[in-house]
Amino acid sequence: MASPTENDEDNKGSMWVLDQKLDQPMDEEAGRLRNMYREKKFSSLLVLRLAFQSLGVVFGDLGTSPLYVFYNTFPKGVEDTEDVIGALSLIIYSLTLIPLLKYVFIVLRANDNGQGGTFALYSLLCRHAKIKTIPNQHRTDEDLTTYSRQTFAENSLAAKTKKWLEAHAYKKNVLLIFVLLGTCMVIGDGILTPAISVLSAAGGIRVDHPGMNNDVVVIVAVVILVGLFSMQHYGTDKVGWLFAPVVLIWFLLIGAIGAFNIYKYDRTVLRAFSPVYIFRYFRRGRESWTSLGGIMLSITGTEALFADLSHFPVLAVQIAFTAVVFPCLLLAYSGQAAYIMQNKGHVMDAFYHSIPGKINETGTAVVIVMLVTTFLMVPIMLLVWRSHWILIVIFIGFSLAIELTYFSAVLFKVDQGGWVPLVIAAAFLLIMYVWHYGTMKRYEFEMQSRVSMAWILGLGPSLGLVRVPGIGFVYTELASGVPHIFSHFVTNLPAIHSVVVFVCIKYLPVYTVPQEERFLVKRIGPKNFHMFRCVARYGYRDLHRKDDDFEKMLFDSLMLFVRLESMMEGCSDSDECSIYSQQQQQTSSYDSIVPVRSPHLTSSSGHVRSSGGQSLTEGGEQEFLNRCKDAGVVHILGNTIVRAKRDSGFLKKIVVNYVYAFLRRVCRENSVIFNVPHESLLNVGQIFLV
Repeated sequence: MASPTENDEDNKGSMWVLDQKLDQPMDEEAGRLRNMYREKKFSSLLVLRLAFQSLGVVFGDLGTSPLYVFYNTFPKGVEDTEDVIGALSLIIYSLTLIPLLKYVFIVLRANDNGQGGTFALYSLLCRHAKIKTIPNQHRTDEDLTTYSRQTFAENSLAAKTKKWLEAHAYKKNVLLIFVLLGTCMVIGDGILTPAISVLSAAGGIRVDHPGMNNDVVVIVAVVILVGLFSMQHYGTDKVGWLFAPVVLIWFLLIGAIGAFNIYKYDRTVLRAFSPVYIFRYFRRGRESWTSLGGIMLSITGTEALFADLSHFPVLAVQIAFTAVVFPCLLLAYSGQAAYIMQNKGHVMDAFYHSIPGKINETGTAVVIVMLVTTFLMVPIMLLVWRSHWILIVIFIGFSLAIELTYFSAVLFKVDQGGWVPLVIAAAFLLIMYVWHYGTMKRYEFEMQSRVSMAWILGLGPSLGLVRVPGIGFVYTELASGVPHIFSHFVTNLPAIHSVVVFVCIKYLPVYTVPQEERFLVKRIGPKNFHMFRCVARYGYRDLHRKDDDFEKMLFDSLMLFVRLESMMEGCSDSDECSIYSQQQQQTSSYDSIVPVRSPHLTSSSGHVRSSGGQSLTEGGEQEFLNRCKDAGVVHILGNTIVRAKRDSGFLKKIVVNYVYAFLRRVCRENSVIFNVPHESLLNVGQIFLV
């Protein structure tokens, strides 16, 4: 005779198996949504048009760099003309190696289905290795048409790299901080760059009016900036068409003027195309090293080539840079160098006379972004491209040799304004990481306190309560299992809705989820429980529009699932229906399970008669759902308050109880994001101590 311990273990084992059967992954539901999306194909004429438009959006910062590069390289003037040749040689090879070779021909290929930037690289890595600090990945995500990934041999270098990254949590956190650092540096640089570029351009007014007060230049720059930003809401297409002709004319003019200056002043500047003059330039010692901060300004805006990639295809950006931007910049800098060779005392007016005395130095943030991109490209080349290690070493060697050199130089200018973008970036980094830390702790609480499906089954079809007409959408961060908020709701209220839908808002490491693939719906437990799960999936660039009726989309997805399920119940001949029939066989077998208690559903409407698999009356489940919708819909949101434990350290209490709590208060809730009517909203609060 079996002992009580053995019986308990058998019961636990059978309950675990039952729980797995009742709440299986949504593999089949995800698979049915595939093959609806196709990669966009661009005609040659369209690519050329987009290349033209990209001039007005992507290359503004690179195009205005000639305004201030030579002045910042030689702020005290030029003593030896050979120094001008050396500086020009550095500019030429910086433009060639960083924007042209590294970004245009290598980094742009690391796009995430046309999306660029630091998060795009991180998204690619998250799809190829389990490095997300919030482990909500599931194999159903891979069925998305935008979820592209590569496979590799088990013993390959890529497989070993993947295993190394996934081995410890601290590696995932370091990588995340690295990504956030790069993103925050882009923000810090982006806040200052428009002001610097416009202020430098507006300074040209003082060329013809030397006595003009500098305050007038500032006012003109402010007016231009206000006008520029006020037009951005018209969209990239219109802004691109508006500014592309202006920027194209700008590049052609500075290129033509540069070619004229080379011819007029000194054609020997073309010697700068020999890298020998770079080595001669550094004979100046520490002064030549610190001047690299000015030369580095010639490649500011390079990251925009990758960050703004979402607006234009890769080929369009490559054509615009190689055919227009790159040659015109080389001519412009060479022409300025030729002018300075004959006018050593006129470094300030190499472009025009009046440049602001001090430019708030953004090179520090720019070079840090470049370094972050370089380091992130290493796992991309290993895991995504599966490149040979020799090619990776060559790429990282050349990139670091240039970027670390510039980084060491711009550190000397931190006290000259370089601290401003660093402080801005540090503030955003703190905000982002504190938000991520609090979100991660909330997810861990949801995972640890979730309720098993076996417990739900034990309540019976009535869930131990009165099932009143209506639909209850219960929001949770879990894509499987029953959230703790639901048990909290059940144990404190005497009634629950006739239909319960667990809604999971899930953000995936893809740039977008096509609308037709957004919702995954499945049934939880026997049919007469009327419980469903709906996973709403979003990418990092998906927007929640005010005119989106999220409640309607949820209900339509639920009705579509029930309709397809009903249509396929009797279908067994075709291959297309076999998937559904298998699911229905499983579902019907679950219906035959006799609950531990509450074997019948007590509902005032009497739509469901018993738990023994009997069908609904009058019109089936679709009519039942419509009646429930007409009776009323309630959105149940969990308001989990994260608080630090009493014995926590002082810093942790400040971060959790004040900083994260403040961010939670000012952040839009899901009810606002998804336009949930206030009268249909029910918040259930709970406190979690970390």
